[in-house]
Amino acid sequence: MIKEFKILLVEDDSIEIMKLRRTLDSLNLPHDIVEAGNGKEALEALEESDYLPDLILLDLNMPHMNGIEFLEHLKSDDILKLIPTVILTTSEDHKDILTCYRLGISGYITKPTKYTDYLEKLKSLFEYWNFNELTKAS
Repeated sequence: MIKEFKILLVEDDSIEIMKLRRTLDSLNLPHDIVEAGNGKEALEALEESDYLPDLILLDLNMPHMNGIEFLEHLKSDDILKLIPTVILTTSEDHKDILTCYRLGISGYITKPTKYTDYLEKLKSLFEYWNFNELTKAS
């Protein structure tokens, strides 16, 4: 059975947002997506009401507050730091990868240029989190 996730997508590129939505539709994944255009908007969404996502998909290169700055804030909060956070970015910079893992991310995925490769990566990602015990505990 497929679990419906609440996903916080932190992404400033509208084409990437459309691509993710298209991928979820084509995979028949009924996930609820809340969008934030940068880290600052994402923190505001997390602080508002009682919205806590099951999963955060985070780009690194964004205006106002980039992904690493967002992670630093997120991982300093005792409750928010437990939300699985997966980097979904074009950056293959080893420094970015190491910094993100040191901050406590759950995964790091580079966005491939071919849509079929992107589709396969996200399919694997959601299959993994569908069976992960952490998402069942929340």
